[in-house]
Amino acid sequence: MDIRTYRAATMHEALALVRRDLGPEAAVLHAREVPAGRFLGRLLGSRQIEVTASLGVNVPSRFAKRSEPEPATVAASAAFRPSSSPIRSAPQRATIEPPPDPVLTEEVKGQLSSLQTMVQELCQQTRRGSKRDLPDTLFRLFTDLIEADLSEEVARDLVEKVRSEAADAELADPVLLRARIVRMVEADVALAGPIVVTPGRRRLVALVGPTGVGKTTTIAKLAANFRLKQKRNVGLITVDTYRIAAVEQLRTYADIIDLPMQVVSTPREMREAAKRMSGMDLVLMDTAGRSPKDEVKIRELKALLAEAAVDEVHLVLSSVAGARVLQQTAERFAAVGTTALVVTKLDEATSFGNLLPLLRSSRLPLSYLTNGQNVPDDIETARVDRVASLVLGMEPACRDRRMNDEGAGVRTQGAAVRGQGSWGRE
Repeated sequence: MDIRTYRAATMHEALALVRRDLGPEAAVLHAREVPAGRFLGRLLGSRQIEVTASLGVNVPSRFAKRSEPEPATVAASAAFRPSSSPIRSAPQRATIEPPPDPVLTEEVKGQLSSLQTMVQELCQQTRRGSKRDLPDTLFRLFTDLIEADLSEEVARDLVEKVRSEAADAELADPVLLRARIVRMVEADVALAGPIVVTPGRRRLVALVGPTGVGKTTTIAKLAANFRLKQKRNVGLITVDTYRIAAVEQLRTYADIIDLPMQVVSTPREMREAAKRMSGMDLVLMDTAGRSPKDEVKIRELKALLAEAAVDEVHLVLSSVAGARVLQQTAERFAAVGTTALVVTKLDEATSFGNLLPLLRSSRLPLSYLTNGQNVPDDIETARVDRVASLVLGMEPACRDRRMNDEGAGVRTQGAAVRGQGSWGRE
């Protein structure tokens, strides 16, 4: 038995295929409406008519003459008449009952989802890229951003902004494009400036953050600079009684610099210690490292800071951490009232593209950068051009940018065109 299946856009076209292939004596066994194609047809919603026919099956009633033929019979009979005979009735789509859609497997669902995402991205790219294909200068700029360890999403965002804002003549100049990228990154960098100390008015500053980011060493650098260079009265408070030898480490620094120091472990002791330090110009508080996932410890830290009535809370983060970890940590520590950001261990990081998402999401202003273990030298006040140069890989992390007597460096102009590494290529 020879049974064949034909598909066409309409019933008339499907029956014409049957007549051409099997002849006018063929019998139509089944007709239904199906999606056009396996995946794209279902995605785009287009349909086809599928007809199953055979020459060896005898179906007398199919072609029997009736005084009032049914619509489907009229359509089938008209298809087998000679071409000179006019078709009196068009096939009615309503007479074809489409079968229920088959249950899609998870794999097919995933493929359909991927196809839909691709179509949406192509539509977005078509809307964005109405000018022309990406110029060679912008493509090289994009690859330089990737080499600087910026994520593909952030790099594409910067390049698209440059493309939409820059004039055609500017798009051909790589130096001007780099300068524009630098200005864009600088716009995302907020600065807190150095800690401002007024003689006779106590300023209580706490450093918080996860374990191992360098809080104690950073406090020693700040204390040494304010005490030895600026001649301020500085006191130390530590609540880091969990880490082995943490108190001894800070006490060693305090003895060398000749600073008073208080060790506390409860909110009551914190109130008393803060009261005893009321005559200081600056009080620096070292806190125990807290896991950003430990909500209980975060709440305890918040209570201690509230008892001390701190003026500033600087979140200390390591530049070697991943972008996502930095963002999550800043988000969790926001509960304790962070007011500024200190980025440490620049000397240990190979790139700094991970800092830009942190600065964008947290909006915490930067106060200090540290790039080594030397006390009091390896610390600098954060500057916009310096941070942008680090993020874009335009200069090394370890430079002689130590705090001067006022706690701030001198801004260097023209950093956008003097970078080294991949950004220095023409």
